[in-house]
Amino acid sequence: MIITDKSIIITLAVPVFLLLILIEYFYGRYIGKNTYRLNDTFTSIGIGMISRYPTMLNLGFQSAVFIYISSSLNLNLLSTKNPITWVLAFLMYDLSYYWMHRMHHEIKILWATHSVHHHGEEFNLSTALRQTSTGWLWKWVFFLPMIFIGIPGEVFITVAGINLVYQFWVHTKHIGHLGFLEKIFITPMNHGIHHAKNKEYIDANYGGVFIIWDRMFGTYIAELPDVKPVYGTVTPLKSWNPIWANFQVFSTMLNDSIKTRKWSDKVKVWFAKTYWRPEDCIEEKNNNTFYEKFDPAISADIKIFSFFQMIFTIAVSGSVLFFISQYSSSEIALIGLFIIGLCTITGMLMQNIAKSYLLILLLCLSGIIGILNWNIINYEVLSTKLLVAQFIVSSVSIVFFYIYKNIFKDKLVNA
Repeated sequence: MIITDKSIIITLAVPVFLLLILIEYFYGRYIGKNTYRLNDTFTSIGIGMISRYPTMLNLGFQSAVFIYISSSLNLNLLSTKNPITWVLAFLMYDLSYYWMHRMHHEIKILWATHSVHHHGEEFNLSTALRQTSTGWLWKWVFFLPMIFIGIPGEVFITVAGINLVYQFWVHTKHIGHLGFLEKIFITPMNHGIHHAKNKEYIDANYGGVFIIWDRMFGTYIAELPDVKPVYGTVTPLKSWNPIWANFQVFSTMLNDSIKTRKWSDKVKVWFAKTYWRPEDCIEEKNNNTFYEKFDPAISADIKIFSFFQMIFTIAVSGSVLFFISQYSSSEIALIGLFIIGLCTITGMLMQNIAKSYLLILLLCLSGIIGILNWNIINYEVLSTKLLVAQFIVSSVSIVFFYIYKNIFKDKLVNA
């Protein structure tokens, strides 16, 4: 299995990210300004872990196209040994990122892949992990000019990784104004505006590392003293389902293209401005819910179960990143499907959807049988052992909660 793109840098950064999330959580609790909720955090981390599997499986045409251009169309204008190459590459990558990011907010089919990052209604470090699983479809197109002029592959991968890692720390509400630095760099203050859904802040501050591009191209907006940022998307997700998070906008576009009577609109709906919809598809919105957060009440057992699912998901997917060379593509795909299934059904459980416990139990038993009896995934690797442990602990927990809620609890109440 060949790791492409910036996976190595991200793999090494993941433990640091998780430690900082933990520190931010306890710091927020200590100062009385906690920005975390279990359901929102579980969904962000689950979506983030799932997003790594397409990269690990090298889905899409990115590698093939990059290799072809670098070998056949490369102008060879730059050398790895020249320091100017690294500086130019860093600036070019961030400028390319700016336009890629901006277009993903302005064109609907691109927004469909990026919207998942903006669904979170809390703004914290775990939100940074809420990454798309469909971005591999076309994000890479915006970086082709860098390969064409001769940015060496190792330089491109390094600056791309640094750019992405930098963006992690700006997803926090615990860092205020940073003075003159905010005129040059993306900071938590100006990136928080990017995540806000207020009409005063919508579609602004697109840079990855530098805010100078936004100032140059007229998309910079500072926080207004009388307008508090409200996070999330204008059309809220209202779900903890990672699959729905990745395909909500795609679903809306497909439904609109089927429903609208005008043939030109059937095509336009895919490539129009993000906010545009055919006239015969526009629905009346309830503006009274603008400040409301999606937060279904759940019982203590679901909270405990979901918390440990989050811990296991981090352990399993995080270790897969480190032991990827010991797996085949099919084994990585199977682990990915199990993680998607567990995250999705646990999300359903946090929405109090009936039979969720039963579905998780069936998935866990299938996983135990498949791995231990049929050897569908190499059991000698630590990640597989952790996954089996997750299945076993989940199964035992579900049985325990069922017995407690349906037998012992009823007896205690009637005693």
